[in-house]
Amino acid sequence: MAEQTKHEQKSANSVVFKTLRYFIPIAWKNYKGFFIFSAIHIILDAAYPFVAIMMTPLILDELLGDRDITKLLLYVTVIVVVGSIISLLAAIASVTMEKYKEKMDNYFTEQISLRVMELDFQLTEDKEALDQIEKARTGMSWYSDGVYGICTQLFNALSDSLKIIGVVALILLHAPLLFAVTAILILVVIFLSKRQNAIEIESFRRLSKSNRIFGYLSWELMNFRYGKDIRLYAAQDMMVGKWNSYVDESLNNWKWQADQSLPLNNINAVCSAINDFFTYLYLGFLVISGNITIGIFSQMLAASSRLQTSTQGLIRNVKDLVKRTNYAYEYVKFMDYPAAIEKGTLHIPDKPHTIEFRNVSFSYPNTDVQVLNGVNIILHPGEHLSVVGLNGAGKTTFIKLLCRLYDATEGEILLDGVNIKEYDYQEYMALFSPIFQDFNLFSFSIKDNILLDSPDFDSTAQTALHDLIRQVGLQSRISSLEKGIDTMLFKSFDENGIEPSGGEQQKIAIARALHKKAPVVILDEPTAALDPVAEYDIYRQFNTLVGKKTAIYISHRLSSCKFCDRIAVFSDGCIKEYGTHDELLAAKNGIYSAMFAAQAHYYN
Repeated sequence: MAEQTKHEQKSANSVVFKTLRYFIPIAWKNYKGFFIFSAIHIILDAAYPFVAIMMTPLILDELLGDRDITKLLLYVTVIVVVGSIISLLAAIASVTMEKYKEKMDNYFTEQISLRVMELDFQLTEDKEALDQIEKARTGMSWYSDGVYGICTQLFNALSDSLKIIGVVALILLHAPLLFAVTAILILVVIFLSKRQNAIEIESFRRLSKSNRIFGYLSWELMNFRYGKDIRLYAAQDMMVGKWNSYVDESLNNWKWQADQSLPLNNINAVCSAINDFFTYLYLGFLVISGNITIGIFSQMLAASSRLQTSTQGLIRNVKDLVKRTNYAYEYVKFMDYPAAIEKGTLHIPDKPHTIEFRNVSFSYPNTDVQVLNGVNIILHPGEHLSVVGLNGAGKTTFIKLLCRLYDATEGEILLDGVNIKEYDYQEYMALFSPIFQDFNLFSFSIKDNILLDSPDFDSTAQTALHDLIRQVGLQSRISSLEKGIDTMLFKSFDENGIEPSGGEQQKIAIARALHKKAPVVILDEPTAALDPVAEYDIYRQFNTLVGKKTAIYISHRLSSCKFCDRIAVFSDGCIKEYGTHDELLAAKNGIYSAMFAAQAHYYN
């Protein structure tokens, strides 16, 4: 156990330097003024207590000696004026430093958000990655107070170090034995502090999972979109009960931390009492023996007190620096989180593409269940493919692999005869415009939801957008809105926002996909909530809009099959049947013919 604690402490200390090496260059590059004012504050804060320490013995010796009023006034003036000037300048520097806090917090929060959006999709469904995201967020917020909090602790430690150097020089000059005893007690306190630091860091690690669940529960409890389900299913007690259970878990963790820290705090208090007892006893002896004056006695008391408080401050600041950097190091680890999929560098030529699945099998990470098994299929340029099958047949997984949201476990996917892993990832992703069953619209304007990646919006783009809105059948609806395409969706940020119907949401999603102008368009059951006839109308309209682009339509119903070139029937993770509508209907006892017979009254 002791060996483990020693290893953990050594690891925690090494993290301090790694974290500082990561953050300080970034902060210096963006916020040089913060460091300039911090340096001024360090010097002023370190100098302030020495005004009184140096002048007080002069005042006392003058009061006990000649009692010269002129000298007394001079000494008091120096203390008041110089002290006030230093205090004022330090306050100005401190306020100026604080102005940088929000800027730095916003900068690094933005970097976390960008990194989350850039993560390989596979990691968004990975528990360890999700835990690391939560550690990064909490580690950079109230646990460490961000880069500002880390730098402030570092600067406070530097200021305390300067104070310690000054008072140690004074004590060694007049009472060297006092320093020796104080130093021994300080070493004991440092040892206790290191142990307490390890306890608090371990407590933070234990809380990371609870914090992520807390965040989830608090969002669900307050999110009005879940209001109907919570009320109609009387889920209040269940959700509050889960909240309370994790509150109890957190409280138990804090209790563990307090129980572990209590003996260390008691020993620390005893060391402080011993130091005070010896200081008064030893300095009193020096005065009685005539080795120091009353003025020096007061100076040594002040210096000893300052040594103790500055040392405690240094220990506290170093301890907090270790904690804060260990918390913030979770951000560093997240920013360097390893990629889940391999990324190549080959450029994709601007031409029609042939896509081939060659003996592709797939199991989701950390599972042994094979979702796809030996899939072989070729998709030619401009071909319209319908992928059908019952729920759970592997249809959506097939699309996830095609779009490189995951990589195949076995086999390979080829683009123009080259493994897709060898291509530039962003260029490959640009080939696809998918609309998934669980597509999302954001609480932004209709225009923003369609454009997304198009910040420039000139007159040409505006004309193209209105043409697209007309093509997907949204023109009459948008024309009826006061703000038109600038109308906000939902009421999260605008009380005049609209709540689009399911069909309207699907049309916005289709407009988004078509606006991307990717050569391959995918519909992965975005109309599953509609009845078969309405779904058929959507697919037929979309097929016209897609034109000569390569298109893949996925459904467990057969809305898209009659106007597609080929149909792939998935069952048990593999393609059981493949051909045209007529060919598959002609197959006796076939899966497709049975499905079509069951649904034929919708399409005949």
